[in-house]
Amino acid sequence: MRARHLRVRGIVQGVGFRPTVARLATELGLGGHVENTSHGVEILLQGHAEALGAFEARLLAAPPPMATIFALEGRDVAPDPAVTGFAIRASRIDPVASAVIPPDIATCPRCRAEIADPADRRFGYPFTNCTDCGPRFTIIESIPYDRERTAMAGFPPCPACAAEYGDPAGRRFHAQPNACPACGPRLTLLGPAGEPRPGDPLAGAARCLVGGGILALLGLGGFHLACDAAEEAAVVRLRQRKARPAKPLAVMVTDLSAAAKLVHLGPGDAALLAGPRAPILLLPARAGAPVAPSVAPGQDRLGVFLPYTPLHHLLLAATGLAALVMTSGNRSDEPILATWEEARGKLSGVADAFLLHDRPILHRVDDSVVKPLGARGPVVLRRARGYAPAPVALANPRGRTVLALGGELANAPAVARGPFAYLAPHVGDLTNLEAEAAHLAAVEHLLRLLRVEPDLVACDLHPRYATTRLAQGWAARGVPVVRVQHHEAHLAGCMAEHGFVGDALGLALDGLGYGTDQTLWGGELLAGRPGAFRRLGHLPPVPQPGGDRAAREPWRMAASHLRRLRGPGWRTLPLAAFRARAPGELDGLEAMMDRGINAPVTSSCGRLFDAAAAILGFAGSALYSAHAPMEFEALAARCSGDPPAYPWREPTRVGETLRMDPGDLLEALLADALGGRDPGMAALAFHRGLAGLLAAGAAAASAQTGLRTVFLTGGCLQNAPLATALAAELEARGLEPRLHREVPPNDGGIAYGQAAWVLGTIDPPGRELLSSGVF
Repeated sequence: MRARHLRVRGIVQGVGFRPTVARLATELGLGGHVENTSHGVEILLQGHAEALGAFEARLLAAPPPMATIFALEGRDVAPDPAVTGFAIRASRIDPVASAVIPPDIATCPRCRAEIADPADRRFGYPFTNCTDCGPRFTIIESIPYDRERTAMAGFPPCPACAAEYGDPAGRRFHAQPNACPACGPRLTLLGPAGEPRPGDPLAGAARCLVGGGILALLGLGGFHLACDAAEEAAVVRLRQRKARPAKPLAVMVTDLSAAAKLVHLGPGDAALLAGPRAPILLLPARAGAPVAPSVAPGQDRLGVFLPYTPLHHLLLAATGLAALVMTSGNRSDEPILATWEEARGKLSGVADAFLLHDRPILHRVDDSVVKPLGARGPVVLRRARGYAPAPVALANPRGRTVLALGGELANAPAVARGPFAYLAPHVGDLTNLEAEAAHLAAVEHLLRLLRVEPDLVACDLHPRYATTRLAQGWAARGVPVVRVQHHEAHLAGCMAEHGFVGDALGLALDGLGYGTDQTLWGGELLAGRPGAFRRLGHLPPVPQPGGDRAAREPWRMAASHLRRLRGPGWRTLPLAAFRARAPGELDGLEAMMDRGINAPVTSSCGRLFDAAAAILGFAGSALYSAHAPMEFEALAARCSGDPPAYPWREPTRVGETLRMDPGDLLEALLADALGGRDPGMAALAFHRGLAGLLAAGAAAASAQTGLRTVFLTGGCLQNAPLATALAAELEARGLEPRLHREVPPNDGGIAYGQAAWVLGTIDPPGRELLSSGVF
């Protein structure tokens, strides 16, 4: 007779771990107990040595489907003669928490079968769940994970649900959100002015959608705005009311068969769509797909996802529609709304009806977005529901707790503690007070759930970012603040995600980041490691006339790049983007660049794509972030031909850095645009040429440094033709490209990179370490 104490760390709460432990121990004839703690799960086992060994082996080999074991630590203890049988004990709260908060889990097949079975007591119940699925992060108030510390605390279980909760043989054994129509949350349908609608709420919501109306649906992590995806008038009306004129909308489809009618499913796509994370997947749209033209204008891909709650399954079934537009319930550029009080004010005049429920949403969470890159695998563009706040490994040799505030756009703060970083769900662009409030709430939630205070705070180097301003508050409280250059954070994050230690090369390609020389970077070739990166090369710096306005009016960047090539004569080029402007406007822009007035210098790759899109025909204003580059990418992706890459000139040394000059690419693009070449062929030739130019820069840096691993990061790596062509070009030169996987390459991964940069350095050289009263 022996006894062992086990501590299990990982995603082991809220995933049916304790019931699995109890069943396995009982099956092996072991006595003892299991309990949730603020550190994870602790197990006391007592029995024969062979059974103890078998327990650990089987638990590691076959944990519950949604569990992830990071570590299992065991030690022998003295047997207790009083132990008889095996019990699940009440949770224990410790002063410091290290348990991992599980993300929300899409409805499992068995729960879907129950809500569709007229003979089941949960037939048609929109809040059905079990230990394998259902709400987790969105309802958790604190750890350990027990019902009294969740949004389900106000819903005492009925006798039938209580019996399921206590049945070791059932899949709802210790399922904290367990509920049924007799005891759980309920739906309510309200009219556009908030007036109650009689009858069955779900049936009324379905009638609204079938009749061409717009429904505001309170789901798992906040509101969706929904309409019939095939009805153009409804989609146009939704866009007008939401003030979202062009940005692509996501479409929820009934099942994989319905998805296959809209998009081309590649290897692994079906498993990702139907898996427990259930993200929005950006997939190539089928020609003639039965969706309204206004769903994704100008795009080659369509964002599709499957129902991930019983409510979504039931609503789609009640409408009989194959697909619904299901977009975030908010006004443009504001965080997703999560309460009726918010929606009543913000969505008044947008929705024709409101389908609500009475289960509180403790943490608002938007939908995750993933984009497959063919053989290069999928890349996460927005890390939210199903992914956050699941941790990502991060080396932390000194055991520091770091709060990383992220950047200005696509913000998602993070907390690094122990060997992991915990990324908050996507917040969005911090361009208004509502978004800043959501950012503060996300920070507070992470710190409260983890029960930590930061040893260090990391923020961006840009002096005018909202997160930089927020970091001042931490500095005033005496917490040291480290300011990390934007592209170094991108590169540090990509390296950390791969567990890479040592020096490497990196191409950081994005819209902009504040450089150490006070110019705006964005097309950078770096080398080194966190705290010791060197800028080896970059795209040529050009004026960004009008500052941020240039990102909204791509013709300005076309003027800037063509001015570098053609001088003031750019104004006479017969491009549609220039003909759409008044002559005085072109003259004013020339004077602005000539005198350096409101024309900061930038090496941005994102602004280069703006210029290319404008040269090829994008003549209007950008109606959402990266609008012009996304349409330019779509032209390349839809190209049915196989054009050779535009020629480029080999990188040259200018001072201490390599200049990767895209001038020849732009001249070739201009000639094709003026010559009437097929836009798709021209766009693809430009992408391939740019990939060759950037790879040539990396090869030159490799020859200079001896480094062969090249990390690819930044928002431009969301561009599938560029990312795939660049990786192939690097491999052709004997280099080893590495792309992001779990952490977004865009600014949604900046916080993770900031934490990686800080933890990879000790008293970082060349960076200002700020403390109380000094900023």
